[in-house]
Amino acid sequence: MRGYRMLALVVAVIVLAGCGRSRVVREYPHRGGHGAAAALPPVRVSQPKYGATAVVQRGQTVYRIATENGITALDLALWNDIPPPYTIYPGQRLRLYPIDRRDPPVRPAVVAKPAAAPQQRPATPAAPANADLDWRWPAEGAVVTTFAGGDPTRQGIDIAGKAGQPVRAAADGVVVYSGSGLVGYGELVIVKHNDQWLSAYGHNRARLVNEGALVKAGQQIAEMGRSGASRDMLHFEIRYNGKPVNPQAYLPAR
Repeated sequence: MRGYRMLALVVAVIVLAGCGRSRVVREYPHRGGHGAAAALPPVRVSQPKYGATAVVQRGQTVYRIATENGITALDLALWNDIPPPYTIYPGQRLRLYPIDRRDPPVRPAVVAKPAAAPQQRPATPAAPANADLDWRWPAEGAVVTTFAGGDPTRQGIDIAGKAGQPVRAAADGVVVYSGSGLVGYGELVIVKHNDQWLSAYGHNRARLVNEGALVKAGQQIAEMGRSGASRDMLHFEIRYNGKPVNPQAYLPAR
């Protein structure tokens, strides 16, 4: 299944069931960049370029290509099924927009060429009102930041709590990322629920699951913390076809 090749092998997630504490700190995608590119500030919200692609040049990284195109490194990796440690190759063509499941796959370029000019196309269909998943709250605590579409700092919700508090999987799925290599998320866990739906859990103190692990709704996957944040809290996102949606539209009322 193509979905099991994303982020960790991401989504080559062959079910390597593995649990256990992990505090591995991965290299940020932009390290090893050159000159001004290495110092570029991270993009806070993606601006997809529908129909456009970029051909990897020698020395470029996922972070550099993403930032130069107004896209977050997480989104670029998700949209192109690039697994950690985010290795890309000269001549490889990357899509600069989330895939519509009806689109044909992007094929590697034989000869590196400039990115194609953006083309007009309809936006990816909106997320359905019912995700057909048994969503649960990932942590106890008050929601201190809510989702706001288009706001660079509010692509999910922030749930306040105490250091070490359990962070739990919001639905059944497979861990497709467990690491700290994505700027702005701290210690991060990403769970893939099916071909369309992902959930992300950021700013943890410790990650308790490895990539490839099968998890059940309500299972503890991390400890709350403040890695990459100013206070102890969980940053929680739900994504449909790579695009963030309002988690509170899917979580049960409380």
